[in-house]
Amino acid sequence: MANGIDLLDIKEASRWASAYLNRNVTPSNISYLVQYGRVKKYRANGAAMLVNKKELIKYYETFNGKREVQWKEKLGDDLNWTLSFDNYKEAETTKHVHRLHPYKGKFIPQLVEYFLDNHTDKFKRDICFKKGDIVLDPFCGSGTALVQANELGIHAVGIDISMFNSLISNVKVGEHHLHKLDDELKKITIKLKQFLADCHIIEFEDKLLAKLSGFNNKYFPSPEYKYRINDGMFDSFKYGAEKAKQFLPIFLDLIRKYDIQIKNEEIKSFLDKWYLKNVRDEIDFVFELIKNIKDEKIKEAVRVILSRTIRSCRATTHADLATLKEPVTQTYYCAKHGKICKPLFSILNWWERYSADTVNRLGQFEKVKTDTYQSCLTGDARRIDIFEALEKKNEDFNKIARKQKIKGIFSSPPYVGLINYHQQHAYAYDLFGYKRQDELEIGPLFNGQGKEARESYIQGIADVLNNCKKFLIKDYDVFLVANDKYGMYPFIAKKADMKIVKEYKRPVLNRTEKDKSAYAETIFHLKAN
Repeated sequence: MANGIDLLDIKEASRWASAYLNRNVTPSNISYLVQYGRVKKYRANGAAMLVNKKELIKYYETFNGKREVQWKEKLGDDLNWTLSFDNYKEAETTKHVHRLHPYKGKFIPQLVEYFLDNHTDKFKRDICFKKGDIVLDPFCGSGTALVQANELGIHAVGIDISMFNSLISNVKVGEHHLHKLDDELKKITIKLKQFLADCHIIEFEDKLLAKLSGFNNKYFPSPEYKYRINDGMFDSFKYGAEKAKQFLPIFLDLIRKYDIQIKNEEIKSFLDKWYLKNVRDEIDFVFELIKNIKDEKIKEAVRVILSRTIRSCRATTHADLATLKEPVTQTYYCAKHGKICKPLFSILNWWERYSADTVNRLGQFEKVKTDTYQSCLTGDARRIDIFEALEKKNEDFNKIARKQKIKGIFSSPPYVGLINYHQQHAYAYDLFGYKRQDELEIGPLFNGQGKEARESYIQGIADVLNNCKKFLIKDYDVFLVANDKYGMYPFIAKKADMKIVKEYKRPVLNRTEKDKSAYAETIFHLKAN
């Protein structure tokens, strides 16, 4: 221990924090806290970076044990903290293919495991699924339930009204020739670099990044600046705006020097509005190459990679990537990173990063996959004939499904008035030309949360359950994850001729939204009336 009592080096802090929290805390975890100003950096007698144990205690008390007490005070003692999964790291909640593409409103895989895996908790009474059963997710989203069912040796059928959601889900659970996929991606990367060699974008970005680095090191030194922000020492937004204004002439000079065209000549689509001119050109170039891929499975996987890439390259601030406001076409003060940042002028870096990451994640999933069937069907869960649609996708799976029928449902229906599901991937629909069916979404944001919207939502979810239960066994089990602040699910159960037999109230930690207040959702267990 350095300095006798309070100061620890990174390795010492890692060992101390692991013992204090009774879980593994790596040196990288401690370095992250320093980098983002959660705790202050110290140095003593030329030693390596040190941290103050008292500051670590203060941080961990804020975000760990006390949080359970505080949340139960706000949300009630019936809060099931076991279902918070607060002992899992982000790498575990986004393991292998679960991070293949961003998606709003998805649940973490551990929640699915808890209710589908009869070995997860030996004291748990509600053991409803076993290996070889079929589970249905009529609001499939990005396929979390399908992926976890595969890991657990359970067959799974998904349904989603969104063609793009079905694409993501089926790529996650699909069979892939990873070497062929990797070769195809490398060919596209080589051609993209050749395409970029004819313009000055790379040289321009290198110069801009060098200028930004020098400027940010001078006016936004890390991690000292972030520590000042977290300590509430000054008005960071006012200071940041002043420095952004100071740097702008440097940016504009480089734009003129390298003759960079910022905006598209015509704004006819989402892509025209939210992507700078050269980025738009690169997207079109890569998409044309994808069209020539003969293997449909590889083509679908590469489309997901391109979609993930262009989502990260939208002309917006880093803080507003999830919820777009207005296009950003110049350097700006970034509240997320606490420095001057820039919009993206090329997709190359993200394309290369996501290409490698996707092959790696698909490979990781291959190691844990079981010999079971999973498939996401595109359709309206209120009307679709599941077996008929499944027969067109996979005859062998359909034979199993018709013979043993579906054991039950595990799903997270849309929350009323929260998300426009097609709009969150508007860039992909625009580029790939997929048919949008916004009008068939249940409980979309554009309908609001008023009385009429809630009544429509109740009827919509009930219609889904009434349709789907035709394909279930008689003694089925239905688990629905919802934040039922309007008390709609008892009415939904009644309309579906079901009864709620148990409710699990869980805290939702690590939300991506800016509102980090205490928040819970309920898992409703329903059975036939």
